[in-house]
Parts: sequence; structure tokens; C-alpha cells
Amino acid sequence: MSQPLITVSGLTKRYGSVVVVDDLSFVIAPGECLGVIGPNGAGKTTTIRMCLGLTTPDAGDIAFFPDDATARTLQMPRDALAIKAQLGVVSQSDTLDPDFSCFENLLVYGRYFGMRTEDVRPRIAGLLDFAALAHKAGSKPGELSGGMRRRLSLARALVNDPRLLLLDEPTTGLDPQARHLMWERLQLLLQQGKSILLTTHFMDEAERLCSRLLVLDHG
Repeated sequence: MSQPLITVSGLTKRYGSVVVVDDLSFVIAPGECLGVIGPNGAGKTTTIRMCLGLTTPDAGDIAFFPDDATARTLQMPRDALAIKAQLGVVSQSDTLDPDFSCFENLLVYGRYFGMRTEDVRPRIAGLLDFAALAHKAGSKPGELSGGMRRRLSLARALVNDPRLLLLDEPTTGLDPQARHLMWERLQLLLQQGKSILLTTHFMDEAERLCSRLLVLDHG
């Protein structure tokens, strides 16, 4: 049996007297999509932020894939840089650079991972084609529809060929057609063997994409 890509145990976060995440545990296996579903305020985004080392949990452990060189399990936040090099992230908010074209957004993001320009460039055409944005390579994000921007964010998250994708409500605010197009892209990634942690408040989305569901209902 393959080792989990991420193991979360007893994750808890409080803000004052309010418990935002309450003793949460889960694992994600290679090629699996785990859906975290719940209403606004249920702790979905906080869970993602703790997995990324952006928010410090009050209790619990977050362990990622064994390091290929040492075979030891990577721990957040101790091994944050090594972990993030193998993750792809799409946040709720639009973090695309408005001054760069679609092509340039992917190129610059690849450089954040220390990738050389000559190594990133050959990947960009394929990623834009995957996102159905090949015809928009020279356009800036402000010239794109909401669905196109979300697909560009997904393409950008794939620049470093991540093992695990963390997607925080990736279809919120999209019309039905744009949502279905995003679903098709996510299903292709799962068929390619990628693993996904997906937060959503759409039950139909979770049921369509995810092999397992984790329901947060204490918001």
C-alpha cells in the first residue's frame, strides 16, 4: 500500500473562545481526492492555511510525503520549503499578477521555485493548453473572464509538477458552464495520478470529484 502524501492528526485551531477547527484528522493517498465540505465559517480555509504553514495550529500534527533523499517524513512547519516545492495551491482569492500576461504569470511563478527560464518555458504551452487558454497566452488577467482566471490559477499551480494540490473553493463565483469546465480539468489531473485536497460548499462538486468526503459542520 502506498504511503499517504499527507497525514493530519488532531488538528485544532482556536481564536479566543471560538474553536475554528476541532480535532481534525485525515490522510490523502496518492491519486486520491479528499473533499472537505462545509458552510462558510466551518474552518475549511483555516485547515488549508495550517497545511501550508501560514497559520499555526494550537494542537495536532501535519506530516507530508517522505523525503526522497532521506526517506524521513516531512513535517510542517519544520520542512516548509521542501514541502511547498511539491505542492500546488489555488486559493480562494485571485493572486495572479495583473501586470503580466498569462504566459508571464506562469514563467515568473516557476522562477519562485528556483526553476530556470529554459526549463519553465517548455512547460508553459502545455499548461495553457490544459487550461484551454492557449489562445490567451499574451492576455493579461484583467482581460479574462472569471472562469479563465481560475483555470489560469490552476495552470500556475501545476508549474512545479506538484504531487499534491490544495484547492480552496476553486469554483466559487463561477457560472455553471465555467464550473463544469473546471471540473473536467480536475478530473484529468486525478486521471494523471495527482492527489487533491479540495474544499467546497457545493455537495454536487464534492460528489463528482472526490473519492472521500470530510464534513465540517460546526461553523
